[in-house]
Amino acid sequence: MQTQLKKILIIDDDSRNIFALKAVLTAKKYACLAANSAAEGFDIIKNEGDVAVILLDMMMPEMDGYQALAKMKQDADLRDIPVIAVTAQAMVGDKERCLDAGATGYISKPVNVEELIKLLNNYL
Repeated sequence: MQTQLKKILIIDDDSRNIFALKAVLTAKKYACLAANSAAEGFDIIKNEGDVAVILLDMMMPEMDGYQALAKMKQDADLRDIPVIAVTAQAMVGDKERCLDAGATGYISKPVNVEELIKLLNNYL
């Protein structure tokens, strides 16, 4: 009997960030999906249905991570998915701002892989 893996959805407008995160997580035996925008990410969630956690870039054009979190709170299909904010913003108060917006976790870029794995294991 094969167990279906829960997936990690990476939402980031920079394909290099997606590539790096996906490579590291895949090497650690995590199943990953990727989207270049929040809207694309929402479509993937609706179509896939088995996304366990989202790694969300907070600084994106069109819809940033803060707007995406607000939209997720209003959608019954999205509101319970844990979101880890992944951002280059690492100033005093940035972590609290992400958590106050609805993120369940926070990690700054460049990503510390061991710290990310610890966060992910809380949700997988």
